[in-house]
Amino acid sequence: MTVLSTEDEGKFLMDVEGEQIGIVTQVDPDEQVAYVEPDPDIAESWIQGLGFGDADGDDIEVPADSVATVTDSELRVDQDL
Repeated sequence: MTVLSTEDEGKFLMDVEGEQIGIVTQVDPDEQVAYVEPDPDIAESWIQGLGFGDADGDDIEVPADSVATVTDSELRVDQDL
């Protein structure tokens, strides 16, 4: 099982085919849920990459058990969201 942490904020979320779904805006380490901004614009990507963003109403909730791998720059899911 993958364990998510606040260190994962600002990483890209990728699907099983390597396509970018969005960017992780916030991680709730207690609930093990990543909040992902789908299709962020340039400004949002930059802010999230610096770790200054927060989740909002249009973010996708991605539970840790949906995440197959975590690298320095991305989270990759093993199923369609």
